[in-house]
Amino acid sequence: MADLFAKCETLTKPRQAEEMGCYPFFIPLESEAGPEVTIDGRRMVMLGSNNYLGLTQDKRVKEAAIAAIERYGSGCTGSRLMNGTLDLHRTLEARLASFVRKEDALAFTTGFQTNLGAISALVGRHDVAVIDRSVHASIIDGCRLAHGEILRFKHNDMEDLERVLQGIDSRRGVLIIVDGVYSMEGDVANVPGLVRLKNQYGARLMIDEAHSVGVFGEGGRGVAEHFGLLDEVDVYTATFSKSFASIGGFVAAKADVIYYIRHMARALLFSAALPPASTAAALAALDVIETEPERRERLWENTRFLLTGLKDLGFTTGKSDSPVIPLIVGDEFLLVRFWRGLFDGGVFTNAAVSPAVEPDRALIRTSLMATHTVEQLQRALDVMAMVGQELGVLSRGEPVGERV
Repeated sequence: MADLFAKCETLTKPRQAEEMGCYPFFIPLESEAGPEVTIDGRRMVMLGSNNYLGLTQDKRVKEAAIAAIERYGSGCTGSRLMNGTLDLHRTLEARLASFVRKEDALAFTTGFQTNLGAISALVGRHDVAVIDRSVHASIIDGCRLAHGEILRFKHNDMEDLERVLQGIDSRRGVLIIVDGVYSMEGDVANVPGLVRLKNQYGARLMIDEAHSVGVFGEGGRGVAEHFGLLDEVDVYTATFSKSFASIGGFVAAKADVIYYIRHMARALLFSAALPPASTAAALAALDVIETEPERRERLWENTRFLLTGLKDLGFTTGKSDSPVIPLIVGDEFLLVRFWRGLFDGGVFTNAAVSPAVEPDRALIRTSLMATHTVEQLQRALDVMAMVGQELGVLSRGEPVGERV
């Protein structure tokens, strides 16, 4: 028989990056994930976090997590189905349902499991999942676990989506699934176009608001609220690992839909429940999201400052309309050299390569926090300008999308 482990010797690109001293992954932090972090004893500007509202450092969130451990202990020791449901879970779910204006909500142990569980439960053997080609891996894997057919449409292309929908037998159930904000390049879903087509063809619409909840909309409810179409979203999912400063995720929908997912989602039924500390932290973060809109305002001020600075320097930033701003480089080995230069200059960013992005579209992913200062962002821009000029990654000429 062939050796099962033979494939393990063929993974060469990461090893090449390590040999070059440019390996950008699995770097241990020695501090809180705030606007600055400590790595190897050195303070760095953090531009590689999803901590959009800066709540992982908020005293109220930390105290809520500590209090939950004191009351409930460190874990639930079982699944929600059996012994793992706490009154705290129920409280969080009721608050979340009210927040996103749905009848009910269900919390999962991770955001990845949320999409895995909800999609695989809802998309049955005779159904079709229609997904944007750029959706998150959790959506792709959820579709793979479902028994239905998977069809894809070109990224944010409503004409192509309509072409796909026209080819589906009207007797089949259809779930259109998109990200609210696409996590690598920061562009925003065309919610008005999606709603128009889902109504025209009798489909259902699911939006993963992971990178937009707490960030977009008057009340921080995401891009659906931003476009005034929250009521048109049939299935709303999001994670707690970003604006909610915790871990976990939730799905919200009509009560009978959540009841069905609660009893059919294997990712929920066969996983230990969300720990008490994480549940309480998410609840405390929700309190802040609902009562302190000024945090969103500061986040957008920082976003405009960095995006303007990057454009003025000549970086290619794609069509970002969010606090996620890419610096598109293209070549993967040039990218890791660029990342290393930024890292050595005291700026922590994320290097994104295939399959997270298209093979010829390797990029540095930057993201903003409400708690960044202008001084920190200017320091990062100065380093980016110096390294970008040295490596020749400026002025590549791709147009930048207008802000929504």
